[in-house]
Amino acid sequence: MSDLLPAEIVDLARRVVEENAKIGRKVALAESCTGGLVAAALTEIPGSSAVLDRGFVTYSNDAKQQELEVSSELIETFGAVSIACVWAMAQGTLKHSSADIAVAISGVAGPDGGTPLKPVGTVVFARACREGDGEPEGEMKQFDGKDRSEIRRQATLAALELLLP
Repeated sequence: MSDLLPAEIVDLARRVVEENAKIGRKVALAESCTGGLVAAALTEIPGSSAVLDRGFVTYSNDAKQQELEVSSELIETFGAVSIACVWAMAQGTLKHSSADIAVAISGVAGPDGGTPLKPVGTVVFARACREGDGEPEGEMKQFDGKDRSEIRRQATLAALELLLP
């Protein structure tokens, strides 16, 4: 049991590590609003080194551009909290890793920063696989968190779910 993270996150991370290890699949992450929580959850699990290749915490737009090659035009057009941005982040993660699958997360954790179109609690996710047709897999979720920590907790759980085979 972990004292660092909630049991539900650690339990789900354990499933992600065990199930991906069984099929020999490596994962990588690009995290913005979760700030590395998904990677932290995975590394709580013994044996995670067999599964987790790397994680990028690209909190700023500059980091998304420099580390993951997300274009400034894409961010200016759609915003950092958009399916287009997280899809580009996931693609950049695959390009700069040895992973078979990448998950990217960006969102508005609050308490500030929300807009009428993207209120606090808006989080976008994308999953990209090295093998396959390359079709974008992404979704936008609206979490109703009482505070920043709750939104980040829910986003971490949702991202871990995307890493299950």
